[in-house]
Amino acid sequence: MQTELATWHFVVAGALFLLLGTLAHVIRAVFNVFPDKISDTPAVNVLVSSDYSWGDYLIGTEFDDAGYYRLDSVKNLRLSVTYWLIAGFGLMLFSAESAQMIAYGIEAGIAGFIDLFWQRVADLGA
Repeated sequence: MQTELATWHFVVAGALFLLLGTLAHVIRAVFNVFPDKISDTPAVNVLVSSDYSWGDYLIGTEFDDAGYYRLDSVKNLRLSVTYWLIAGFGLMLFSAESAQMIAYGIEAGIAGFIDLFWQRVADLGA
């Protein structure tokens, strides 16, 4: 099934990327068992920690005193959401096949919700 890509697909995809960035931020902060930042030296943290990277050092990801990723940091949330928006829109803009798949997924999801709604309405009347 061929789906024509429209501007509203990008708006809905942007909202989805925003939600995924927020979810990624929360997951990294809440489900992190071991601290990311072990010492004050970035090279040691990159070599020893599995979650700490040079990107964290360069963009200034915030960690608490114990070395864990901060959930209450607006900067961390902004960085996560920005990463997801740039990666998602970049994927959609530079790969026509990916953009078509995302547009088809959006339309299929909306159609599924509409069908579910009318099924619930029909169940109420029965």
